[in-house]
Amino acid sequence: MAPKFDTEKMKERQNFRNVWHTDLTHTIQNDTPYCCFALWCAPCASYLLRKRALYNDMSRYTCCAGYMPCSGRCGETKCPQLCLATEVFCCFGTSVASTRFLLQDEFQIQTTQCDNCIIGFMVCLSQVACIFSIVACIVGIDELSEASQLLSCVADMVYCTVCACMQTQHKVEMDKRDGKFGPQPMAVPPPQVMSRIDQATPPAIGYPPQGYPPSGYPQHPPQGYPPSGYPQNPPAYPQYPPGQAYPPQAYPK
Repeated sequence: MAPKFDTEKMKERQNFRNVWHTDLTHTIQNDTPYCCFALWCAPCASYLLRKRALYNDMSRYTCCAGYMPCSGRCGETKCPQLCLATEVFCCFGTSVASTRFLLQDEFQIQTTQCDNCIIGFMVCLSQVACIFSIVACIVGIDELSEASQLLSCVADMVYCTVCACMQTQHKVEMDKRDGKFGPQPMAVPPPQVMSRIDQATPPAIGYPPQGYPPSGYPQHPPQGYPPSGYPQNPPAYPQYPPGQAYPPQAYPK
């Protein structure tokens, strides 16, 4: 039975809203060279990805990223580089999964159902191959032993392929984090200045300071009111009706 903390973490990851920049089925297309590197030199790729996930700050390193019972009890603070190298070579699958959980918790990334099916198929196939190997050793039938060896070979091929795709997926996600696909999603906004009561004109925030009207428009010299050419003393309006007081004489008082 998994610890309560791990169970809660798994439930939280199911509610994350972000998704991976690329799924497992398209990692080869997005970064073929790195996928080949992760396939032929998997521990080296795991070492580099974990270090990069920690922003190259090895003082933050913890064995298995703090997700295993042995985390924090292996003397990581004394020699983190050696501990990480031991982790990726002796516990390769755990190192890949720990880096994955580390990125998921940091950026709130959920794994799609397709990726979960691929990972689940890899795990189940490895378990079935292990069971067949145990049965073949107990029974001692040559045909069953050959079948178990073939199944183990297929399970190893699937395991190496899926792990390479997972590590490429992690690398692409960190490329996105570091702004290699455009602006950084968590970039610090520019500083803003608050306007004060004693400040005549509020500060220009996000726009270049310019006068009014902007450049390119014709400038008109200032003039008084009324403008020149307008009659200063317009003639008085005539009375209506002319020469008659108000109210008219014929109007009854």
